[in-house]
Amino acid sequence: MSGYAPTNLSMNQSPSRTDYRRVAVLIETDDSWGRAVVSAIGQHARQFHWRILIGPRDSQNRLCLPKGWPGEGVIVHLRTKWLANHVKKFNLPTVDVATMMPGERWVGRVATNDDERAEMAFAHFRERGLQNFACFAPSLGRYSDSRAEIFAQKVRQVGFHCSLFGAKEGQQGWRLENHHVLKWLAELPRPLGVFASDPYPARQLAEICDQGGLRVPDEVAILAGDDDDLLCNLAWPRLSAVQLGCHALGEEASKLLDRLMDGAPIPKETTFISPLRIHSRHSTDILAISDQELLPILEYIHREASRGLQVKELLRKFPVSRRSLEQRFRQHLGRSPAQEIRRVRLDRAKVLLLETTLAISEVSEACGFVSCAHFSTSFQKQFGMAPSDWRTTFGSRLSP
Repeated sequence: MSGYAPTNLSMNQSPSRTDYRRVAVLIETDDSWGRAVVSAIGQHARQFHWRILIGPRDSQNRLCLPKGWPGEGVIVHLRTKWLANHVKKFNLPTVDVATMMPGERWVGRVATNDDERAEMAFAHFRERGLQNFACFAPSLGRYSDSRAEIFAQKVRQVGFHCSLFGAKEGQQGWRLENHHVLKWLAELPRPLGVFASDPYPARQLAEICDQGGLRVPDEVAILAGDDDDLLCNLAWPRLSAVQLGCHALGEEASKLLDRLMDGAPIPKETTFISPLRIHSRHSTDILAISDQELLPILEYIHREASRGLQVKELLRKFPVSRRSLEQRFRQHLGRSPAQEIRRVRLDRAKVLLLETTLAISEVSEACGFVSCAHFSTSFQKQFGMAPSDWRTTFGSRLSP
């Protein structure tokens, strides 16, 4: 992008009380995701002396930049061609916080890693033994159509079928007629794991299942692609969701905009932010395992893993040989009993790192690891960073 002149204020300089940058934030704040991203931008603004204009609108209630606004940069969630054309006319350094409009090359871009979101969602379903999958992504104008396609591709890559209720079937948008969805669900095998693109279609699907007499999660397990405390907790049943790194996204978008306002070139590649974890609630509280003798073993692992459970204890408690146990775990879950115990412990560790101030050694002990060093090594191998680094990056930046 050309045509704008960078200011002299560097990210590393301490601005005076009269030296500031005007930045517009064109992001909807009607959900937890938007509020968390804007909150992170606000934290950056206080630290680097921005004056931010949040959510200005025109007479048609569209997010827009005011005529004559003397700004220096924009952070925007591009959802429509109108908004893209509108912001582009101002010829300002701009950062987009999504991938709904990848063809707009004049912006820098920071976005959630949809590949990792899909992998996390699929792994969550498989951990519960599900083998039938679908994706519910009616056209609502809130997310990219590719989000559903990426999940479907992940499922198909490992040999499972994934049915997609997407933009073509969901042309009714918010006025989607229930019988279309119920007809679609009736043709699919159960128990069924359904990935919904975000909390709005997830709650819509839960309501349709309730009205149609389909039991959630026993017949249809629902996982939202984004978490929202209000929507997910008010739904019946409460909805499991992928918890995103919203604050990290807002922070990285702010840093990128600072670089662009300093004259840096627009990056050709998107900066991707990893999701944090699955916030598990009742809508996926199912163990769809056909092996009825394996179910109590899995339930025991989920209940006791954090107190230092070992595989040899399972062999003492349950009438099964080690070889049979290994074979059955790999057949139904694709991993060994020891790997399942470690997975449950690490998931518990992520929760404690995110939601408590326990020391790393205390987290290790609370999750049943034999030593803090073993915990740190296992965590690093699984999540790509040390527990302390993961907490520093995400722990104080969760969405509200």
